[in-house]
Amino acid sequence: MTILLRSVELKSELPASRAYPFSLPVVRHLGTLTFSAPVTLFVGENGSGKSTILEAIAAAAGSITVGAESVGAESVGVDPDLQPARRLAGAMRLIWSKRTRRGFFLRAEDFLGYVRRMQSLRRDLAQDAAEMERRYAGRGLAVSLGKMPMEGSLAAMREKYGEGLDTRSHGESFLDLFHARLQPGGLYLLDEPETPLSPLKQLSLLRMFHDAVTSGAQFIIATHSPILMAYPGACILNFDTVPPSPAAYDDLEHVRILRDFLNHRDAFLKPLFDPQAP
Repeated sequence: MTILLRSVELKSELPASRAYPFSLPVVRHLGTLTFSAPVTLFVGENGSGKSTILEAIAAAAGSITVGAESVGAESVGVDPDLQPARRLAGAMRLIWSKRTRRGFFLRAEDFLGYVRRMQSLRRDLAQDAAEMERRYAGRGLAVSLGKMPMEGSLAAMREKYGEGLDTRSHGESFLDLFHARLQPGGLYLLDEPETPLSPLKQLSLLRMFHDAVTSGAQFIIATHSPILMAYPGACILNFDTVPPSPAAYDDLEHVRILRDFLNHRDAFLKPLFDPQAP
């Protein structure tokens, strides 16, 4: 069992400013977060601060957003949307058992942006190759040499992702991208990775977690999914308490509500659609 990042703690002196993110109770009282398993799950209601803490850890660890190294996406260190996270990262201390530069930070919107960039890059390469063919028609060797870098790039993209992330369903392409970017010994910080996935695909994602963990990877995941929360042996931190505290799967509100809804659907739905129902 590999735990690369052992804990995160706030420095003793926080900035005097109470502007976001230092205004959040979870930040003011964070103390130390200890990662006791290769998979740690941040669980809590919207607004509990779990994504803010995850983003700050990514900034402090120097993570990149998925795909940044290949298509020019921004790293956490320069993404303008993550400026508050970088301010919080400056007040954090990360304790490593083994420092790693592998891995990435992923939000659902990063995935959508990545697919769009891949589509644009593929289209631009194909257009450039066609223009080379048109401009130098009849000059076979010159055309072949000129097209070689473009065709090489397209071939590399096909080898890594098949015919294109845009040719498959949203969930399938997400899993393709995720699997293609996994490396042994990486730290993966994921914010609600279940967003594009059906329940069945979430189970496939759990299997990917397991395979990566066996090769030395570590995951810290903010999630609302009871399926992802069920990863065997995961450390679950409940952000509905301040500071976040370890929790058992069966005690989580997400799990209780979903279980009760499936077992007593009408009791939940009638008050919503029939206010006069007893």
